[in-house]
Amino acid sequence: MRRFLIVLVVALSSLPVAARAQGPGSPQALEAAQELLAIISGDMLGQMGRAMTAQVWPQLEAELGSKVAPAGLTELRGEFEKMLERFLVEGMKDAPALYAKHFSAQELRDITAFYRTPSGAKALQVLPAVTAEYFAMLMPRMESFQREIMAMTVQVLQKHDVRP
Repeated sequence: MRRFLIVLVVALSSLPVAARAQGPGSPQALEAAQELLAIISGDMLGQMGRAMTAQVWPQLEAELGSKVAPAGLTELRGEFEKMLERFLVEGMKDAPALYAKHFSAQELRDITAFYRTPSGAKALQVLPAVTAEYFAMLMPRMESFQREIMAMTVQVLQKHDVRP
């Protein structure tokens, strides 16, 4: 009986350690995050790059179009796209650690399983475009929002006898 109790105590005391090893920030979570990011980053980086280029390039082209020949604009766009791709790929290197910091290994495996379903695969295809559209929708509102923030800031500072 005593031997059974010792085995039971040892087994029970090891449970929290095993659970902690699977928690956020654990090596298991980092490994699960790397697997998740391998699925997520498939075409996502390409989509993000295309969406960002589509938003930024018309402004650059409008500013430079009268100063730069078409061949120069073509080269500039190509270099811009290459630099943006390098930037996005480099940024993704830190993503697994960030995911592992906030999710347990099991949560990351669950998310990975979702992205392997038809709905998850569609989400991976569609969400970058949805996000880009959302930010494009917000951009025209930003100038007005900035004015509102500045007016509110001045009002509160004046209320507290601070002159901006």
